[in-house]
Amino acid sequence: MQLSVFLDSVEGLRRLAAPVSAEYSSAAALNGSSPSGPKAASGPSDRPGDATLLESETLTKRPSLYKVLLLNDDYTPMEFVVRVLMGVFGKSEAEATQVMLMVHNEGVGVCGIYTLELAEAKADQVMQLARKQEHPLLCRVEKEG
Repeated sequence: MQLSVFLDSVEGLRRLAAPVSAEYSSAAALNGSSPSGPKAASGPSDRPGDATLLESETLTKRPSLYKVLLLNDDYTPMEFVVRVLMGVFGKSEAEATQVMLMVHNEGVGVCGIYTLELAEAKADQVMQLARKQEHPLLCRVEKEG
């Protein structure tokens, strides 16, 4: 007899739980989830305020680039300019000589193109080396493009 009472109580609990289960299923469908867990976002939602993974991603903008320019003067030795280009900008001897000749012949030469912070740091290095050797070499940073 106890078994039948137990089965009756289990059946009663099922009947009580059925409306709650149906309500949960319809609420879950509205929220985009199921009894087994939330659904994966497959695209933008129609409801305002519902963010999906795609909407929450932010695009990173590439930083602006700046040219480091050497300006010609009549007093700084060409050998010093070549050493600076090799030491500060990592140029080979041939590349450094080519840039130095451009500075000498055209009045200005591009040493490299970098982000603003790096360009300013390299320009400062050039100016410090030139001052230390008492050369009037000038270096300028200019936005590319």
